[in-house]
Amino acid sequence: MINRNPAEADHPAAKPIGQRVALCVLYTALVATALWTMSDFIPAVAWAGVMAIALWPASHWLENTVLFRRRRTLLAFSLTLVVAFVFVVPFALVAAQAAAETHDLAQWLQNASTNGIPMPDLFNHLPTGSAQVASWWQANLATPLSASPLAKNLHGGLHGAEAFAMTRHLGGRVTHGLVTFGFMLLVLFFVFRAGPSLGQQLVAASRRAFGADGASLTQRMAASVRSTVTGLVVVGLAEGALLGIAYLIARVPHAALLGMLTAIAAMLPFCAPLVFLGTALWLFSQGSTVAAVSLAVFGVIVVFIAEHFVRPALISGSTRLPFLLVLFGILGGAETFGLLGLFIGPALMTVLTVLWSDWGRSSTRV
Repeated sequence: MINRNPAEADHPAAKPIGQRVALCVLYTALVATALWTMSDFIPAVAWAGVMAIALWPASHWLENTVLFRRRRTLLAFSLTLVVAFVFVVPFALVAAQAAAETHDLAQWLQNASTNGIPMPDLFNHLPTGSAQVASWWQANLATPLSASPLAKNLHGGLHGAEAFAMTRHLGGRVTHGLVTFGFMLLVLFFVFRAGPSLGQQLVAASRRAFGADGASLTQRMAASVRSTVTGLVVVGLAEGALLGIAYLIARVPHAALLGMLTAIAAMLPFCAPLVFLGTALWLFSQGSTVAAVSLAVFGVIVVFIAEHFVRPALISGSTRLPFLLVLFGILGGAETFGLLGLFIGPALMTVLTVLWSDWGRSSTRV
């Protein structure tokens, strides 16, 4: 009789091929079922992963300080609270400002409904088409809006049930976003609380599943996400601060709020001009031609330097990605995966670059 070692009997290579296939199918089905069960929470987990990767160096530094040494729970709570404030405070300020402007907006709408909206003098100085614009404005907006053909068309095109459905849908999306944000903070807290052990487990799992190349690729993808967050957020905040000062000098109303909106828009490539050019156009319509031109020129210079020099250096410097691939990753990722794709896209471009480099080296050896 042959005595077999139980450890050898449990080794995957010792199992019959049919049993190995069955186990593979079972594991795949269980993992797929688990992912399907938590599918509604995957965006929250993904966002928490992005935030954790971006803040991991700060977490590692803080855990060695006197305040947080051997106090990982306090560190995790503090970092999670900082992330919450970074997201909540800007939106709270915007909401508070919007609430403060509600009374003035209601008065403006009432006056427009009774007397119409006078055409800005800006349109009288257009190089072409000023007569057509003046004619359309006179017919649709200069007269009381209650009797305007445009207002009647809008009222006829949106019935009460449709407006209610639109409002309900918007409210549902806002509620879903708040729930996702709440779960993201919860996941982020436990990720920070796990600390370096979680990162070591992920690297070890990648090395065991895919070898040393897989572990190296995982680390490079994490570096890509971290550098993308740095490039988008830091550059966006810098653009918002500089243009906020410009708004203040140009005496634009609510300069701080506009600077904050500019910073949020600037976190997306080439979106800051939508804010500062719109502000410059408003200044021009108010007769402040010098301030409008100065703001537009200053904004273009700031965005040109930030988008063509600073952001490429921050994003592609640590990952050695060509900026064109970074741009494709950011824009293509946003188109495919939404806002989360801003960070997923460059990580996928990192994978593409690594595979291309490995294939080139293997071809050279052959």
